[in-house]
Amino acid sequence: MPSHLFADRPAPQPPERDAVEALINRTRLLRGDVDAVRRDTSVIDEDDPRLRWQRALCELAVHQLDDLGEHLGQLRDGISTPADAAHPAGTAPPSTPEPPAGSLLSRVGSAEWNLLTDEVSWSDELYQIFGREPGTGALSLDQLPSLLLAEDQPLLTSMVTDCLVDGRPMDGEFRILLPDGSIRTLHMMGEPVLDSDGCTASMWAVLRDVSRLRRSQHLVGRTRETLRSREEMALAEHRVAVEFQEAVLPPWRGSLPVPGRGAEGLDIAAHYQPSGSSDLIGGDWYDALPLPDGRTLLTVGDLTGHGVPATSAMAMLLGALRGMAVAGIAPGAVMGHLNQLIECSAQPALGTAVCCRFDPSTRTLTWAQAGHPAPLLFRDGVGWPLPEPDGVLLGAASGVSYEQDQVVLLPGDVLLLHTDGLTRRSDRRAVPETLLGLAPRFAQAHTAQDCLRIVIEEFGSTERLDDACVLVARVGA
Repeated sequence: MPSHLFADRPAPQPPERDAVEALINRTRLLRGDVDAVRRDTSVIDEDDPRLRWQRALCELAVHQLDDLGEHLGQLRDGISTPADAAHPAGTAPPSTPEPPAGSLLSRVGSAEWNLLTDEVSWSDELYQIFGREPGTGALSLDQLPSLLLAEDQPLLTSMVTDCLVDGRPMDGEFRILLPDGSIRTLHMMGEPVLDSDGCTASMWAVLRDVSRLRRSQHLVGRTRETLRSREEMALAEHRVAVEFQEAVLPPWRGSLPVPGRGAEGLDIAAHYQPSGSSDLIGGDWYDALPLPDGRTLLTVGDLTGHGVPATSAMAMLLGALRGMAVAGIAPGAVMGHLNQLIECSAQPALGTAVCCRFDPSTRTLTWAQAGHPAPLLFRDGVGWPLPEPDGVLLGAASGVSYEQDQVVLLPGDVLLLHTDGLTRRSDRRAVPETLLGLAPRFAQAHTAQDCLRIVIEEFGSTERLDDACVLVARVGA
């Protein structure tokens, strides 16, 4: 292909063969490393947009490294070597095999349009790229736009005009329609060829089929947009779940002395601890509610799931629980009604709960549980779990009844209710023992808030897989 430069300008010197070989080897090693990563991502979960985006990036990197390796191979094979001159006179060097279909050599072609003679010269590769037989002849600059998609034709016209009239280099992409109806994306680069008077005599161009590369880039962009959309949706869901939770759980975050109860009243503090491994809010709850008859409701619970479905279901259950407690329904019956409510809900779930009712006149605690850790009672520096009445998970079975039990509390007693997400899942059996070990420190505490602070110091920095709630009630001395 003639150069657009004047003939008397010295030609650039080709690179050394050893340097090109070194680049090829480095490219192959890098390609192998990227391919290993790509194979690792081939068994990923198709529903995870972040992993799909990572796999698409690997595919794009492999395609680009393949093209780079073939570029370097073409550069290396085009450099003359002493072996080329070693063939006996009159004998031709071994012929170069045809490039395999889909290789870079079959996806790069060249063309020249002579403006003085109207001759057009296309390489064999360019015929393959356009899906034309060599016998049909090359296309002139006037005929070339007819193969482009209509929306890309103005771009090619502008490129050619700027090249021929203003002498500007061409560099752009357009799409062509092949005879079989498929679409191919081509990257075209070219420059004008000047005669001795500096006038444009012809125009040459190199056209490269970049369809596969653009498909990979499109896949990367599409998966990235999917990932961004998922992240935005997750953030919005997190905000809604937090708002749900803050609207439903008691607004206090410190001690809540129950008014009008005298020395036998309860000093209450509670805390919600979010998960350390998830941005989504779970269905955990706590509540302490003075009742019209002078008694006090204490409850904690946990529903399966995360996000808005879990927090909305939690809000429904907690609202129902409060209503039944205000109506004077006993804790065991409350658990039975909550179980029926879950069964009738549009989004069935499973849950655990503890419902306690404290009577300050007799200091009697009446309580029931639904598959939940028993409340822990601390007295005189010693702690133990309350004996559990029978009760199954909420939503696990129909028509079940929940037993309830009673215990008399003494002045200075500390009652601790918690959900089972305080620590790592593998350590949950050790949670009651660890909490019971805090009994001597509770004995030195003066308020429920002091006891809660001790629990947070013990478990606040623990990496956990789930949310957790802790409620501490201290009987007035």
